[in-house]
Amino acid sequence: MKKGFFFTALLVLASIVSFAQVKWNADPAHSSIIFGVKHLGLSYVQGHFTKFNGTIETADSTNFQNAKVDFTVDASSISTGVDQRDGHLKTDDFFNVATYPSITLKSVSLKKLTGNKYVLLADLTIRSTTKRVAFDVTYNGVIKDPWGLRRAGFTAKATINRLDFGVKYADKLPSGVYAVAPTVDITVNVEAVKQ
Repeated sequence: MKKGFFFTALLVLASIVSFAQVKWNADPAHSSIIFGVKHLGLSYVQGHFTKFNGTIETADSTNFQNAKVDFTVDASSISTGVDQRDGHLKTDDFFNVATYPSITLKSVSLKKLTGNKYVLLADLTIRSTTKRVAFDVTYNGVIKDPWGLRRAGFTAKATINRLDFGVKYADKLPSGVYAVAPTVDITVNVEAVKQ
């Protein structure tokens, strides 16, 4: 009898723990997904995505170790400030948003290194190609805002090779320099609100 009660109690406790996740939603008004890429080997062009949603799930409100991170980006919301360039980026030379409307990121692990520094390993999917990417993450803290909401802040940075994801535009100058470099720097600033 005691063994049966103990086993049942363990199952109940395990189910409570598994469901006692804290969910945070990215606040799009105070978050950004920015990219930078070298043009003609001379200068950097920056852009961002204006439409995305993201969630972070944690075991409690202050510990982000092993948090689950999930983001979806509307590829057609790409913006570099130049309409003609944005139109080209939406074609098959780059993102082909008609066929691949979303870019997704799903965490594999989030590990604390030291202090407020973490490393996020995540599966990034662009044009239906998924590659594992390491992001250097700075945890900027948690506060209670003037309206009583809990907010957490993060900055994540990574560098990818767009050719690995089938973003295939590869025009080169006679010197061999890419018109648009394969290497893309990504910066994600997230302000997340506890639900």
